[in-house]
Amino acid sequence: MKIKIGIAPIAWSNDDMPELGGDTPIEICLDEAKKAGFSGIELGGKFPRNPGIINYLLNKFQLKMPGGWYGAQLRNRSIDEEWSAMQDHLNLLKIVKGDIFVFADVSGSIQGDESRSLSSRPTLEKDEWDDYCNKISEISNRLFNEGIPMSYHQHMGTIIQSEEDVDRFIDKTNDKTYLLYDTGHMLFAQTNYERILKNYTDRINHIHCKDIRKNILEKSLNKDLSFKNSFLDGVFTVPGDGCIDYTQLMKILFENKYSGWLVIEAEQDPAKANPFEYAKIGYNYLSSILSGIGYEI
Repeated sequence: MKIKIGIAPIAWSNDDMPELGGDTPIEICLDEAKKAGFSGIELGGKFPRNPGIINYLLNKFQLKMPGGWYGAQLRNRSIDEEWSAMQDHLNLLKIVKGDIFVFADVSGSIQGDESRSLSSRPTLEKDEWDDYCNKISEISNRLFNEGIPMSYHQHMGTIIQSEEDVDRFIDKTNDKTYLLYDTGHMLFAQTNYERILKNYTDRINHIHCKDIRKNILEKSLNKDLSFKNSFLDGVFTVPGDGCIDYTQLMKILFENKYSGWLVIEAEQDPAKANPFEYAKIGYNYLSSILSGIGYEI
């Protein structure tokens, strides 16, 4: 069974903080991603929003594009308002032959606000859940009909963060609503991330692979730091450089015949963590585990 390993350009150049690697040309990201062994790279802020140029760059470096982040405001918008706002991103993904639509609702998100602690993240009120999940399900139906399915990103600092959030979200949305399973955000949110993967493999269509430095995670949680400061302190790293047991997670995927993308997405300061060197660490670690359990890369 085949599986695809990609990477996100955020390791080279951070979208939320352009001062971190903002001067790195996109060609460097693509060249080093290919040299490290990856077959795909996600859309990021470093890419031009011209699909023709993107296709030229992907072809030049022989890379595919799994998909790319879209920051939604669906909690505060109607279905039609959100759908209208999504069109540029959706049309770009179609032209570059993206596989999935990474949907992250950033309504009230604290992720980029240094003054907001982890515990101050937004939450849905009890009487909001049904309406919100109905809206998500309709967006999912529309994306499915367009040929680029929803991949909803559970994310620290947003309205879908905790294990309870994920369980309720899966229960209340339709079967065309898929989850983006992000190992680092699952652990950061203190979920039973192995249980979530086992229970919802059939509803997971995209995976972000990052690792966690346990000592920095504990500091972030104990001191209730901001998400931004946690990231700057180095809470995230690539698989194989932290505390997550990827062997067990990959076995669960193999047993459930997952054949989508695994995308290494480890936000780090490129001045502290050389992107090319860490990309190689992550790729070599993951590919070794995957080959060992029977995957073909």
